[in-house]
Amino acid sequence: MIKRFLSLEWKAFFRSASFGKSLGIKIFMGFMAFWFVLMFLGMGFGLFKVLKEVFPNKDPLLIVNSFLFYWILGDLVLRFFFQKLPVMSVKPLLTLPVKRSKVVNYVLGKSALSFFNFLPLFAIIPFGVILILNDYPIANVLVWMLTLIIVVFTINFLNFIIESFSAETELSFLPIILIAGGLYALNHFNIIAFNELLGNGFNAIYETPFLISIPLLIVVLCYAFNFKLLRQKLFLDSGLKAKIKEVNTSNLDWTKSFGDIAPFLQLDLKLIWRNKRTKSSVWMIAFGLLYGLVFYTNPQFMKITPSYIFVGIFSTGIFLMNFGQFIPAWDSSYYKLLMTQNLKYEQYLNSKFTLMAISVLILFVLGIPYVFFGWKVLLAHFAAAIYNIGVNTHVLLLGGSFNRKNINLDKKAAFNYQGTGAVQWLIGIPLFLLPLGVFVAFYFLIGFEIGCLVLIIFGVIGIVFHQKLMKLITQKYLDSKYKMIDAFNQNN
Repeated sequence: MIKRFLSLEWKAFFRSASFGKSLGIKIFMGFMAFWFVLMFLGMGFGLFKVLKEVFPNKDPLLIVNSFLFYWILGDLVLRFFFQKLPVMSVKPLLTLPVKRSKVVNYVLGKSALSFFNFLPLFAIIPFGVILILNDYPIANVLVWMLTLIIVVFTINFLNFIIESFSAETELSFLPIILIAGGLYALNHFNIIAFNELLGNGFNAIYETPFLISIPLLIVVLCYAFNFKLLRQKLFLDSGLKAKIKEVNTSNLDWTKSFGDIAPFLQLDLKLIWRNKRTKSSVWMIAFGLLYGLVFYTNPQFMKITPSYIFVGIFSTGIFLMNFGQFIPAWDSSYYKLLMTQNLKYEQYLNSKFTLMAISVLILFVLGIPYVFFGWKVLLAHFAAAIYNIGVNTHVLLLGGSFNRKNINLDKKAAFNYQGTGAVQWLIGIPLFLLPLGVFVAFYFLIGFEIGCLVLIIFGVIGIVFHQKLMKLITQKYLDSKYKMIDAFNQNN
């Protein structure tokens, strides 16, 4: 049965409409994984020598054990944000004579093969070998290494437990932040010395190998708890009974002043406010507005004039980028229905353009107080805003015609990469590097004001030729219409 599950996932991967983009991302991630493997190998082989030189009177193994608390805490936080449970599409299997326990065991077993679980081994094993070569007892070192491996899998299953309980909350990352932050604070202020407690625990296991049964019992309990949680959700009718919520409606009559695109604007505004995933675009506005304080309050950054444009593009375009990069995937759940209606595609896209342009104007106005740091900052933000409206809006709309991944709007927003493909990674090049490159070229050749003027001219040209650009973009969407419908119907 496990072989059959693997065969199904293999076919799903190669038959997916996003296969080409997914393959490109996986190749890139493969290079990144290789880089991290080399780093961990270097740490594993060199750590013993470094610790001997820095702490000549201390045992390197005891020092490593005293720092394992920070490793466990950091690993848990990173996994929460970047490691997701490898859930396969199981509902079709529930009508077949396949035991639910086998499906759940497969899903949990597959999670054990995560890169997050293998990466620490490239540091643990070399360090253990170095310990043995330095006359540490072989049996004790092997037990210590096995204990760390068990801890790695414990973190793996513990992460999924935390995720399952925090998935329903609006700010789903708060539980892990509170847990990790609370434990770190208790340790940092010497209220409870977790680093010493864990360090002493690993020392005890090293000296008394049979104590390895304690971490072994913990990982078994975590696996059993995960098994129970997943098995309870593995029913055909799970999730069919929707939670009853009181819907807060708002008056959107003001959108009627936008004419034919008003219905689409209302649809987008309701979609943004009523779904977890899209709400992140709204919450990110606050981050974008305050982003400049990271740079402008630092005298070192204030000396780097091109950074003004970077901050301006980001600060005035934070909503534009978060919302625009997933057009039209936001509507993927009902895209097929939308395409059966008697509507003009250009109006549909113009509503997206209008929403993004308005957000840029609002963010620029709200960012005017940055003039406190100098008129150059305000001028850079103005040039960046015009460029965002005239150029980056069209770039994002054009990039949207290549989107082939649907988006689950009900999933948590924080660090959710579902629906992300190669387009979202590559779109950053024209969004950031192009305006920054243009500004830098004219800034060093002529001056700051001319660099800003050139960006404004590019933006104005984009605004003037908006109608012609939209006709070209609309045609691109019409050419890709049926490919999008087919792709959005697929479970990535």
